[in-house]
Amino acid sequence: MVVALGYVNAGIFASDDRMYERFANALKQAGEKMWRLPLDDEYKELIKSNIADMANSGARYGGAIFAAMFLKEFAEDTPWIHLDIAGTAWMEDQKPWIAKGPSGIALRSLVEFVRGWSA
Repeated sequence: MVVALGYVNAGIFASDDRMYERFANALKQAGEKMWRLPLDDEYKELIKSNIADMANSGARYGGAIFAAMFLKEFAEDTPWIHLDIAGTAWMEDQKPWIAKGPSGIALRSLVEFVRGWSA
């Protein structure tokens, strides 16, 4: 994720647009920075394997998408969101939107997401 987004935004993968929109609203409430990345079917090529049902590790290019595609195979039709916080879990400098050190990234957004959940 650091290769794709650096240390500013965490990555989001979502299998369901409606769930993503709900989480995006929670992001706005929390003031955290995240960016949605694709889960296009063409990326399924990343998890192909010659010796197993699917590969469990990928290459440098598209690595974050590889991991999300791997998860997608197990979630099947269940709507899900995967937050890739690799670049923002530990910050070397204080930023207006995130603390220095262990950031706790996504905690505020997850709290807002759950608070906004309606049955």
